[in-house]
Amino acid sequence: MTTLVVVENPSRWPLQMPDVEVVSARDYLSRPPRSDGRRTRVFNLCRSYRYQTLGYYVSLLATARGHRVLPSVSTLQDLRSAAMIRVVSEQLDSLMQRSLAPLRAEEFELSVYFGRNVAKRHDRLAKALFNAMPAPLLRASFRREAGSWRLETIRAIPVAEVPDGHHEFVIEQARAWLARGREKATPRRHRYDLAILLDPSEDEPPSNERAIRAFERAAAEVGIRVDRIGFEDVGRVAEYDALFVRATTSVDHPTYRIARRAAAEGLVVIDDPESIVRASSKIFLAEAFARAGVPAPKSVVFGRRDELAGAVEQIGLPCVVKEPDSSFSRGVHKAKDLQVLEKLVRATLERSELVLLQQFTPSAFDWRVGVLDGEPLYAARYQMSPGHWQVVRTLSDGTRRSGRVDCIDLPEVPEAVKDAAVRAAAVIGDGLYGVDLKQLEDGSVVVIEVNDNPSIDAGYEDRLLKASLYRSIMGSFRRRLDRARQHEAG
Repeated sequence: MTTLVVVENPSRWPLQMPDVEVVSARDYLSRPPRSDGRRTRVFNLCRSYRYQTLGYYVSLLATARGHRVLPSVSTLQDLRSAAMIRVVSEQLDSLMQRSLAPLRAEEFELSVYFGRNVAKRHDRLAKALFNAMPAPLLRASFRREAGSWRLETIRAIPVAEVPDGHHEFVIEQARAWLARGREKATPRRHRYDLAILLDPSEDEPPSNERAIRAFERAAAEVGIRVDRIGFEDVGRVAEYDALFVRATTSVDHPTYRIARRAAAEGLVVIDDPESIVRASSKIFLAEAFARAGVPAPKSVVFGRRDELAGAVEQIGLPCVVKEPDSSFSRGVHKAKDLQVLEKLVRATLERSELVLLQQFTPSAFDWRVGVLDGEPLYAARYQMSPGHWQVVRTLSDGTRRSGRVDCIDLPEVPEAVKDAAVRAAAVIGDGLYGVDLKQLEDGSVVVIEVNDNPSIDAGYEDRLLKASLYRSIMGSFRRRLDRARQHEAG
């Protein structure tokens, strides 16, 4: 890994950092260094990042050359956006209030050096700001109004604005950053770096530990090196070539923000942010299935309680009530009569502007077809939870009980099931999806939903395919990465 620090005037560079080449911005722009694309890391520390300045063009051309640059062009755009600053302020509000509460002044500036601050009590806030706006050197300004702190500005700063007393700290943090990078430097037999995003706090993650280890082995077989990352590592996501989200996704969740940032930085991403948005919404699925001719249970969307009678007339009873952004059996309820239905609709409309009513389609099991790159990958029958109408039953104490999972060889899966699964997945994108379907008594098939981060657990979905399941997914990453590199090469 080659590390470049780009500044206007290297002769005035005050920091001595190991294994770092300091180059002038004009030299970097006019005489690009010989490098292997994303194996080159660029720290852009120019005096200004305004549009059409040297600093702006350094980040722009670094991206064009496939270099891993901080700050990226997307970060520079975010730093100039007042709306984005407000979003960051809202997202970090509770952390901001806790960190700054002891201060007596009405204004405060926080310096962030490679995600750290010289005062340890502000470290969590500094890291959160860096994750939101990844740049080597940042300065955030806060103002207290009516007893509450808010973020006014955050900007990337040149090294000239770092106080002399902070130089040693900056060098220390830069060394720590570079050392971590060297620890995970990609061996030559591995051409790409993949980050697998995990949430250790999840009780039911999309993949268990054995499956994650299987993904890591499969990745190595196709020339990809893997690092496991968490939500706190979003500031480093641009250092990778690809991101594999193995944490339960939601639009209003760090998984979506991290996927979105990774996609903006040019990474290959599964689940990509567009897939997260589309698959997370039952409203989108109902509309998109209807427009694409995907077979699905009859559905009605409405937003006022006085529209319920008309919806029941179309759907009938019993029926299923779904919250717009429900998934994995959560927020999905069966109404056997009008009294129960009215109660469920009232409760749903208190949380959401819309509610979805869907025709009840009973079955002994649900099909789950994994689809990757528009082709069936694996199939399973998910038996209903004992004594219940769903695959997963949530008890009053919050515990969840699932039915048996039976893996089925793809040639044994009815063609109508596979065809409907592929058509439904195409509505979302070309990534990795789990399509849930029901086969009715007359042999017809209906699609219930598409999950953008399907469960792939060792001992369950991989019972038939074993290691080949993981190799297929990592092979897709490799093909996507090769195509991206060919595109960069022109």
